[in-house]
Amino acid sequence: MTDGASADSAVVLETDRLLLRPWRVAEAVVQRELWTERDPRVPPHRRIDADGHPTVAELEDSIRTNELWSSGLLAVERKASHDVIGYCGLVDTGRGAAGELELAFELLRRVWGQGYATEASLVVLDWARSSGHERLWATVWDWNTASRRVLAKVGFTETERKEVDPERGTTLFTTRRL
Repeated sequence: MTDGASADSAVVLETDRLLLRPWRVAEAVVQRELWTERDPRVPPHRRIDADGHPTVAELEDSIRTNELWSSGLLAVERKASHDVIGYCGLVDTGRGAAGELELAFELLRRVWGQGYATEASLVVLDWARSSGHERLWATVWDWNTASRRVLAKVGFTETERKEVDPERGTTLFTTRRL
């Protein structure tokens, strides 16, 4: 993650159970699976559309060119089984204060509830701190209680800032000092 936001082949983070590293083209199928599992309340631009986009081929291209949503988000691989189960990393969406990055994570449903999101988030927070970042933020839907719990476990607190969408719910803004 150069400049704290984009994937760099030199950035590899490790925990006891996980390896966080840049995506490989062959893992686009995992990205596609994440897209198919998203809650219907997630905005349409982050779900598979009526024409089946993004396709695996389109996601492969995004990995090759380091574009779209894969930029800044490291693949989360379980060390014991060598399978990729999602992503975690830092992104600059422009919604936070200048220079402040957003923590983002998403894991396949079949691995929910095993502590992987918390574990991956903590190692990303350590990396951000060692890279000189002083504060991070994260957004989460009010209805996404599992992600809200992960953010609380890793030290994020909700702010007064909210964005209300009558169809999809309220986006909560959280922050954490490093």
